[in-house]
Amino acid sequence: MLWPVPRARANARAMHRITLRRPDDWHLHLRDGAMLRAMAPESARHFGRAIIMPNLVPPVVTGAEARAYRDRILAALPEGHAFTPLMTLYLTEATDPQDVIAAHQAGLITAVKLYPAGATTNSASGVRDIDKVRGVLDAMAEAAIPLCVHGEVVDADVDIFDREAVFIDTVLDPLRRDTPGLRVVMEHITTRRGVDYARSGGPDLGATITTHHLVINRNAILAGGIKPHYYCLPVAKREEHRLALRAAAASGEACFFLGTDSAPHVDPLKEQACGCAGCFTATNTLSILAEIFEQEGALDKLEAFVSLNGPAFYRLPASADVITLEKGDPVAYPAKIDTEDGPVTVFDPMMPLHWRVL
Repeated sequence: MLWPVPRARANARAMHRITLRRPDDWHLHLRDGAMLRAMAPESARHFGRAIIMPNLVPPVVTGAEARAYRDRILAALPEGHAFTPLMTLYLTEATDPQDVIAAHQAGLITAVKLYPAGATTNSASGVRDIDKVRGVLDAMAEAAIPLCVHGEVVDADVDIFDREAVFIDTVLDPLRRDTPGLRVVMEHITTRRGVDYARSGGPDLGATITTHHLVINRNAILAGGIKPHYYCLPVAKREEHRLALRAAAASGEACFFLGTDSAPHVDPLKEQACGCAGCFTATNTLSILAEIFEQEGALDKLEAFVSLNGPAFYRLPASADVITLEKGDPVAYPAKIDTEDGPVTVFDPMMPLHWRVL
C-alpha cells in the first residue's frame, strides 16, 4: 500500500448484505469497434443506464451520429442484458443548436459534452473559444438540456494539478452566471475546490465522482516508479483532495453521484513513453465502492450515490430493478479483459474487496 486505507468508523453498523436500486453510471467510455464489443458487457453486467461519452474518432457531433452509435452499443450487448445507453453530443464551435434541440426532443440524446480542446483523450475537436458556443448553450438552457463539462483549463502556464480550480474560477463560474438556467454536471471532480463549488451551486449544478479518484492520490501514479494504469485525466491530486471526495460521495448529498469515467485503453497504449490517460473500472466498481463506503461508515448512503442522486439530477426515474451485494471472502476479479485489439488492465484498488454482486 502507498498509504493506509481509512478504517471503518466506530459507529458503522455491521452489515453483510445490502440491496440497492440498480445503479447507473453517469460518465462512461465504451469506445467503438472491437473495444466496444468487449467493454459493453462489463458495464451492462451491473449498471442499468450510462451516460456515454462521445469522444470517438471522429466524435459524435450530430443527432444522426448519436443514433448510429447507440445502435452499435445495443448490438454489442449480450442477449438478455437490459442496459440503456444515454447518448451525448460532442460540443464543437460548429454545433448547430437546432440539431441539438431536435435530437433531445426525439429522445436520441440526454446531454451535451463540453471538452476544452486538448484537455484529454480525443478532445482535439473541443471548444477553444466559449463565446462561439453561446448560441448552443442558450438553447440548451431554454430546453433544460444538461451540459456535461470536462472541467480543466489547458493553458500551458497553468500547472496540471491546478487546472480544475482555475477552470472553475475562470470558465465555469462566469459561464453559469452568463447563462441562467443552464443545467451543468461537473464531471469527475478531483479537488476540494470542486466539492465546495458543487455544494454551493444550487439545483442546476451536479458533480460526478469516479471510483478511482476515491482510491488513489498522486502518489499512486508517481511514488516508487511511474504506474501508467493509475494515470488519468483529470490527474489524481493530493491526499487531502481524495479525502474530500470520499466525504462528499459518502455524504448522501444530492449534488454528488457516480460517474466512473471508466476509460479503457489497450495495454500497449498505456505502457509507452507517452501513455494514454484513463482507468478502466467498470468490472469491479461496485465492489470497490461498497468497500469504501463501509470504511467511511456510510453503507446506508451508497444507494444515494450510485442509484438515486444521478437520476434525480437528470430528471429520470430511479431504476425499478434491484441488485444485492454480499460481504464475504475476498472477491477475485480478472486482472485484464481481452479484446480483439489487445488486453485492457482492470483497475487495481490495492486493497482486498470483500463485497460481491450476487
